[in-house]
Amino acid sequence: MSALVLAFGLGEATAEPPPPSAQFRAFSIGSLSAVALKDGALEAPNDGKSFVTGRTPSEVAAVLKSGGAPADHFEFSIQPLLVHGRSHVLLFDTGAGSNFGGVGGELPGSMKAAGIDRASVTDIFISHVHGDHTGGLVTAAGVLNFPNATIHISTPEWAYLSGMSAALGARMGLEHVDVLVKTIEPKVAPFEPGAELIPGMVKAVDIKGHTPGHSGYLIGSGENTLLYIGDTLHSYVVSVREPQWLTAFDADPPSAAHSRVELVARVAASGQRLYAVHFPFPGVGKIVKRDGIDTWVPESLN
Repeated sequence: MSALVLAFGLGEATAEPPPPSAQFRAFSIGSLSAVALKDGALEAPNDGKSFVTGRTPSEVAAVLKSGGAPADHFEFSIQPLLVHGRSHVLLFDTGAGSNFGGVGGELPGSMKAAGIDRASVTDIFISHVHGDHTGGLVTAAGVLNFPNATIHISTPEWAYLSGMSAALGARMGLEHVDVLVKTIEPKVAPFEPGAELIPGMVKAVDIKGHTPGHSGYLIGSGENTLLYIGDTLHSYVVSVREPQWLTAFDADPPSAAHSRVELVARVAASGQRLYAVHFPFPGVGKIVKRDGIDTWVPESLN
């Protein structure tokens, strides 16, 4: 998601899950334990240009209302995901940090509430470089928030970030892109799109269109997997029901729309469990056909 358009190993989960909280939700991915972590929320108006493009606000409003969402604006939660497995503590994206003022940056508090020490994180998996996904990598003072973590990012996405100008960084919601790159560079481990990153636990999934090297992640193994979709889908109503509609958030809108159409069809047919970063918290659920309409069905997490 861009500031330009939002201008304002497989080990058993042995610990008792913490109680439900507005800041986090604990759940399982097979034998892995996982925690959805609230970082904040963003909004965009339904004005025909800030999110959906090429459709009138009245067309978009009708779809939003059909899915029980407000008709005049879009609401996008921000929720990184943490997973425990073997000797690994895995964090998927890092939230907005200070990049969007008071609408994000809750990740450290949510981790503390869930009893998770930031120093315990061993691996960070970045879906893409927009500021609401990378802002939590470093503090406002330019210090690593997760000092012991390797930062996994696709090779094309790292090239995009490391060569980014200050002006483009500002458009992407990155306050000080030069500081970010310099600080994280010693920790970055680029990977080729689609690579298996931790055998039996994390595999990158190449999902084209949003940014040059946008990546999802398949977490777990066998029948017990969760697909972390990054910014493939933003709106739990419009992106699911009308995935072919173009959006201003995507670097390559036609390619991103093609990826959405393919993903929605595939996961609706397979029953693949999803983690949707920008859907209503905590973002765990499936897409199913209801009366012929692709519909987001959130999972009830206690």
